Amino acid sequence: MTKKSPYSVILSRRVTEKTATLERLQNATSNKSVARCKTPKYVFNVDPRANKNEIARAMEEIYAEQKVKVLSVNTLAINSKPRRVRGRLGKTASGKKAIITLAPGNSIEEL
Repeated sequence: MTKKSPYSVILSRRVTEKTATLERLQNATSNKSVARCKTPKYVFNVDPRANKNEIARAMEEIYAEQKVKVLSVNTLAINSKPRRVRGRLGKTASGKKAIITLAPGNSIEEL
């Protein structure tokens, strides 16, 4: 078995309004149930063939200088959806996303 590059496992960061809210949950104090969320969560697009252990190992390798410790990885398969653009049928891209939970006190700083 060949060793995969961590950048071939973790493809990109998924930036949406929902993921931004998920990342800010650790600093929220407005709601009691939200305030219990002490661990930061980040969402990434990953290789559809990657498993949870490979994703966690790749995250720790990519962010080694920040000493990031991954607690858990949850994965979701994204199915393609039919779309119609200018009268032509098409599909959106399918893939896989991973919600990565870090240890309390850890965070990912983008430069």
